[in-house]
Amino acid sequence: MSVLRPLVLRLHFYAGVFVAPFLLVAAVTGLLYAGSFQAEKFVYADQLRVPVGAERLPVSEQIAAAREARPEGTISAIRPSPEPGATTRVLLTGVPGVAEGHTLAVFVDPYTGNVLGALESYGSTGALPLRTWIDELHRDLHLGESGRLYSEFAASWLGVITAGGLVLWFSRRRARRTVRGSSGRRRSLALHGTVGAWAAAGLLFLSATGLTWSTYAGANIDDLRTALGHSTPSVSATLPGTSAPSSDGDHGDHGTTGGATNDGDTDTGTRTRTGTDVDAVLNAARGEGLSDPVEIVPPADSSSAYVVRQIQRSWPEKQDSVAVAVDPGSGDATVTDTLRFADYPVLAKLTRWGIDAHTGNLFGLANQIALALLALALIFLILWGYRMWWQRGRGAAFGRPVPRGAWSRVPPYVLVPCAAGVAVLGYFVPLLGIPLAVFLTVDVILGEIAHRRGRRADTLTPQAS
Repeated sequence: MSVLRPLVLRLHFYAGVFVAPFLLVAAVTGLLYAGSFQAEKFVYADQLRVPVGAERLPVSEQIAAAREARPEGTISAIRPSPEPGATTRVLLTGVPGVAEGHTLAVFVDPYTGNVLGALESYGSTGALPLRTWIDELHRDLHLGESGRLYSEFAASWLGVITAGGLVLWFSRRRARRTVRGSSGRRRSLALHGTVGAWAAAGLLFLSATGLTWSTYAGANIDDLRTALGHSTPSVSATLPGTSAPSSDGDHGDHGTTGGATNDGDTDTGTRTRTGTDVDAVLNAARGEGLSDPVEIVPPADSSSAYVVRQIQRSWPEKQDSVAVAVDPGSGDATVTDTLRFADYPVLAKLTRWGIDAHTGNLFGLANQIALALLALALIFLILWGYRMWWQRGRGAAFGRPVPRGAWSRVPPYVLVPCAAGVAVLGYFVPLLGIPLAVFLTVDVILGEIAHRRGRRADTLTPQAS
């Protein structure tokens, strides 16, 4: 490890200097997002909670009340009240003024049928406007697809910087000294190293899970999972005896509300069927062991069944789903397909758990507190890092850089495998590989220029006789 320390120090130093601003933005917005869950409950309390009544109305009556209040758009899903005092959500697509990929959530009192309002909703966790705004700020700075490059760049380098910091921490015993009695740069180094070591596991986790739904690295991860046969499975919503492709969608927290939707031509007919059939569908799903909270997705067309899926993200996972067909003559509901989360491939389960933990859903409030602490730790690590850079130059602007040539002192039997590993990683994580290649190219060019200037200066210097 000691032979790699100078090389790791140089990489850690420059990566920290140039990538830290992006990481700081990700950490600050991530901190806001960690707190947005509780803020959402407070800001939208009038839509989310009602006094507990004696008995809940049938879901079909709640849907009818929502459609009477908001007849525009198409029902894309229904989320019945999951617990006493919680409202029912009827999700509508195609509503004028609602952003593409978002839905309009109509909130219904399950005990009285009163409609309490409607709010734009986004993602599989049903984020409301406040959390959606913070989520998009964290993900793409409200710049759209091009803005996602910032978060992927930050996630790509966070793991490298964290791993490099761990190597430096374990290779330098002095960095393990307590803060007490130290001062100046040594104190900053001790704080930076201690907090970094304690937060390293969490930061590495955030880096890895953040890449799972990124634009480029995320696509490579999906391709790898597909090649290994570990893609996330879907329950089949195709009715027996038909061939129309239809399946349950699966999205992370940053995706849209998945599932079948009705187009405008068939909505009038399905609207009535949704009201009359949904209670039978829900009862059939209950018979298969699906417990609250659940989401009911109406059929996309005449060859599709209803899909009922559990949407609980907290541990232990409740992600079972079923497809339910309804006999139009008798109204009887029959389960046509079942998918259990226990049957998911290993990588599909890990991806689901990773995304849910990254987005603060897996362990509820405890998860959100842990994310907030990690975000604060990253913010302080960046500030201490810049402070050490300043102190390294004893007050000179921008401090002194780490000298070049560290790679030349690494034995080939260590350097070659490490370089090969970095090349493979850079290929699958392009926003790590491309900037690293650019940095190395520029660094080599600047080093060669400095070397030639030194040789020229030596040539022009008069030799002592």
